[in-house]
Amino acid sequence: MALHIALDAMGGDRGPEVLVSGAVMAVRESALEISLIGDQGRLKAILATHDHPSSRIHLVHAAQVVGMDESPFDAIRKKKDSSIMKAFSLHKEGMVDAVVSAGNSGATMAAALKLLGRLEHVSRPGIAGIFPTLKGPVVMMDVGANVDCRPEHLLQFGVMASAFSQVLFGLNRPRIGLLSIGEEGGKGNILVKKSHELFQQSSLNYIGNVEGRDTFQGDVDVMVCDGFVGNVCLKLSEGLAEAVMGMLGEEISKSFKAKLGYLLARDAFVSFKKRVDYAEYGGAPLLGIQGNAIICHGRSSGVAIKNALRVASEMARNKVNDRILQLLALDHLLGQPDDSPSTLTAASGVDP
Repeated sequence: MALHIALDAMGGDRGPEVLVSGAVMAVRESALEISLIGDQGRLKAILATHDHPSSRIHLVHAAQVVGMDESPFDAIRKKKDSSIMKAFSLHKEGMVDAVVSAGNSGATMAAALKLLGRLEHVSRPGIAGIFPTLKGPVVMMDVGANVDCRPEHLLQFGVMASAFSQVLFGLNRPRIGLLSIGEEGGKGNILVKKSHELFQQSSLNYIGNVEGRDTFQGDVDVMVCDGFVGNVCLKLSEGLAEAVMGMLGEEISKSFKAKLGYLLARDAFVSFKKRVDYAEYGGAPLLGIQGNAIICHGRSSGVAIKNALRVASEMARNKVNDRILQLLALDHLLGQPDDSPSTLTAASGVDP
């Protein structure tokens, strides 16, 4: 039976045309079924411009749209017929297996919490970013959902990101590092020091503190940090990749020899650009909710949306949440005090 994904077709900065394009690419390349949630008339007109398997793309009308600058909690209270609320309602009812949105990330997380709730024993759901490295992808968590954390929250982030890496990347015991200002266990602020102690007591494959410069080396599979640090790392990495490509372009254009060299090494440049492009993974998984969701960049391309739909389907097919619950039980995290969803700082609208 084909997996069914709900796509918030009204979210994002580029409009529904790009989102519909990504959905069409996804159904062409896989057996997915996709429900496009939004203005039915507008979506129908856009779909008419594409050649697509009509039996596997469905339209679900939503009369309202949550703006990128709207307060997430106000939006889910006042816009109950928004595309993002309708998408998670379908997930709650069991009509779809996952949700993908490139819209207001705070509203996406707030809607997921309101309609699906948290996994049992998870205090803070978080957002897992996927970074390319010299040896393979590394999962960083949290990258924007929780800017104020306690040590047990970071330990849970490690558990959830480890489960995600096991299921999605086939790693038996992902190596976990705690992002700090030094490799020594005594380095870092109070949060990092106390978290280091918790990780040492866990059954996770914890290798100790790691520094920011280790992010892209590939010697660790999971990097754990609070959402403030993680979001800074995410935005810095995106900006650096864009700047490097821009600077290379400038240098290549300066001389005939450089242009000739580019022609000879063009395939390598294309491969490098693809390797550092966030679109290759599509978006960031929202882990710790009773369901499956991917939060995409507001500027996502059609290719990014297509890949986000793929990752969402893999999360559902491989039952990431079952593995998270197994690891939580294994590390005796049962009975940790829960936080009210209202304390989640993703509601401020952080855009991963």
